[in-house]
Amino acid sequence: MRFSLKLIAIVLCLASCVFAEVSLPAVLSDGAVLQRGMPIHFFGRAAPGEAITISLNKQSKSTTADYVGRWHLYLAPEAAGGPYDATVKGSNTITVHDVLIGDVWVASGQSNMEYPMEGWGGTPKQNLDEFPKANFPTLRFFQTQHAYSDHPLMDIPKPAKWVACTPETAKKFSAVAYYFAKNLIEKEKVPVGIMEADWGGSVAEAWTSLDGLSSKAGLMPIFANRATMMDKYVDEAEIIGPQEQRLKDEAKAKGQPEPSFPWHPDPHSWAPSELYNAMISPLTPYPIRGVIWYQGESNSAYDRAPHYAELFQTMIRDWRNHWGVGDFPFLFVQISAYKSSEAEHWGSLRQTQLESLALRNTGMAVTIDVGNPDDVHPTDKVTVGSRLALAARALSYGEKIEYSGPLPRQVTREEKALRISFDHAESLQAGKNGWCGFEVAGTDGKFSPATAKIEATQIVVSSPAVSEPVSVRYDWTNAPDCFFYNQMGLPASSFEASLPLFH
Repeated sequence: MRFSLKLIAIVLCLASCVFAEVSLPAVLSDGAVLQRGMPIHFFGRAAPGEAITISLNKQSKSTTADYVGRWHLYLAPEAAGGPYDATVKGSNTITVHDVLIGDVWVASGQSNMEYPMEGWGGTPKQNLDEFPKANFPTLRFFQTQHAYSDHPLMDIPKPAKWVACTPETAKKFSAVAYYFAKNLIEKEKVPVGIMEADWGGSVAEAWTSLDGLSSKAGLMPIFANRATMMDKYVDEAEIIGPQEQRLKDEAKAKGQPEPSFPWHPDPHSWAPSELYNAMISPLTPYPIRGVIWYQGESNSAYDRAPHYAELFQTMIRDWRNHWGVGDFPFLFVQISAYKSSEAEHWGSLRQTQLESLALRNTGMAVTIDVGNPDDVHPTDKVTVGSRLALAARALSYGEKIEYSGPLPRQVTREEKALRISFDHAESLQAGKNGWCGFEVAGTDGKFSPATAKIEATQIVVSSPAVSEPVSVRYDWTNAPDCFFYNQMGLPASSFEASLPLFH
């Protein structure tokens, strides 16, 4: 017992030495945007037992650090406004300058969310045209660096900081998140803060906590996939890395161009929970309005796609649980059109994303019509960000606007045909290739091309090759080129649907 008490005393002494002064996490720094209409959460570290006072606008409140030096308190909600200075007083004083009250959104996912305004290997013309206009003092970005951890961290690794939007700083922002935020700034007239946490090539399980993953027995194959990957990585890593570097060094010595190599993922970006622990968990004490998400391409392989529906919905619930601010809007991009490889099936992955709309307060931006079949990173992020903003304006801000493309609601039997009823389907119209992309199948599961007949918000499909169809699918290939739209020009989602078991 004496040893245990002595050990505790040493730990407390070390904690007192390390956190002798009040400190704040990186996200509570100059230029921050705090969420309006919610209790404002301040938190940080200090010496154990230290008294801390927070002042913001006309509010002031005090608390005391706990036995390991952690402290937090909530101020009353504030309306949109600012800029203000926030003061944190303990044994030292910290002043956080230029604080705005507005709406805070998290932007996360893999490379299509990470894709910056300045592009990779060349700036898209639409972004070049945008830079001179990208002067929004009330739009702020907090961009996290790539980081991973095997346990949840309390702070975002430095040098993350809030940056105001200018024609120069906008070049580094996520293009999707920029166009999303610009739309909200212009329509809602409130400050907007984007906390950007993304990593190209990452899988959804890396962004989900271990609590979340372990809550579903059906997700256990994820850990088997991880074991298989690491077995391969251990076998090849000591060869691949040095071999690539040797070839680069040889080319440099000979004055030749640096060779390129096939892309392979950073093993940490595919490790269950490691990105959540380092890049999301430290943000969860910070109240937010909602999330925009663009990911799924790395989960489209045949051994991963079947688990994505349960995984993605688990991740959404997991984030909502850890943030603890209710079922905030979770708005996501359905992966686009890309030829990919025979080892992946993007149609199946898009279907799992469609099924995730079963969760409350979710919205999906369909993008198959603005993809690039030859490039996994389509450059038109204006359309993607704008479609996400439509969903936000409808679901989060309560505007009475159409925000979704046609979504299948029900399939019923007609004579030798199937009738599909759609939501969000006023004034259906075909794209440039006409009414194509539909297939039907009988009980044998063999799909054949089908013709489509439009009747108001319904579509009747049939094929002479299938006398008694029971299933229908649309735009099921990796890179479809058939699209149809509603009156707002929003495209229909690809889908697969079947008659009820008893009909």
